Amino acid sequence: MLDPELLERITARRAELDELEEQLAKQLAEVRAERDELAVAERVLERMTGQLAEERASARPMPGQVGGRAVMLIPHREPGQEEDALPWDYQRIIAAVRQAAGPVMAREVGEVVGVDVSVKAKLEPLRGKLVRLVDRGWLRKLPDGRFTTHL
Repeated sequence: MLDPELLERITARRAELDELEEQLAKQLAEVRAERDELAVAERVLERMTGQLAEERASARPMPGQVGGRAVMLIPHREPGQEEDALPWDYQRIIAAVRQAAGPVMAREVGEVVGVDVSVKAKLEPLRGKLVRLVDRGWLRKLPDGRFTTHL
């Protein structure tokens, strides 16, 4: 005859193992789902990185459309890339910054390139171009707001 106490222990242990198996199966499913998501994320990241590299490699100024008007895009500065890759007005701005005795304010650049610096509405677009040149690596902006060349 089977010992009822041992039979009860075996049944209880089997129930514990069934519950553990269910928890592990759920965890395994979650791990597999997350691993699949990471694989997708990795493929997307690789594709986007490749696209960005291609865009940067072909980052010559190209006409774009803004509000129906043709505009020139300002490329990110790459090693060996010359300023002639920039539109003429941006080349003049860099030349004005370079010719200054030291770091310059936007107003000083405006005086050199012929902007009416007494009119704020005419100075702000120039400031925007200076900041764009900073963002793309052509100029450097000091904490006090003055601009200088990287060279």
